[in-house]
Amino acid sequence: MLMLVLLSASIISMTLPLQGSGDPWEVPAKFKNMKNPTNVDAETLKLGKMIYSKNCASCHGKIGKGDGTKARGLDTFPGDFTAEAFNVQTDGEKFYKSKFGRGDMPKFENKIADEDIWNMVSFMNTFKE
Repeated sequence: MLMLVLLSASIISMTLPLQGSGDPWEVPAKFKNMKNPTNVDAETLKLGKMIYSKNCASCHGKIGKGDGTKARGLDTFPGDFTAEAFNVQTDGEKFYKSKFGRGDMPKFENKIADEDIWNMVSFMNTFKE
């Protein structure tokens, strides 16, 4: 019986970081209302995919399901970019979150050029189910 309780506790503790999404992420109106300046075409998506693969896939997963190799080590679920909750966000909100980060999400300000963050946003928008 004790073994069953310990096994159950172990399984629950391994899945907890994947269940919570953290506190609501407030995005300033200035960013929320920003329009994506990229012309979404094959080149934009290619660049966005390259930058996403290098900087984001380890947590967010190759196809944005939040199942990257580092996801289990995070305090919060990195998010499912195929889900409606992600896809109802404006491109400006996605840009802000990628640029400034918070908690487990690193900030890419001064690491990735704004134009490349916009390219990533365009690529992440392809994950819709």
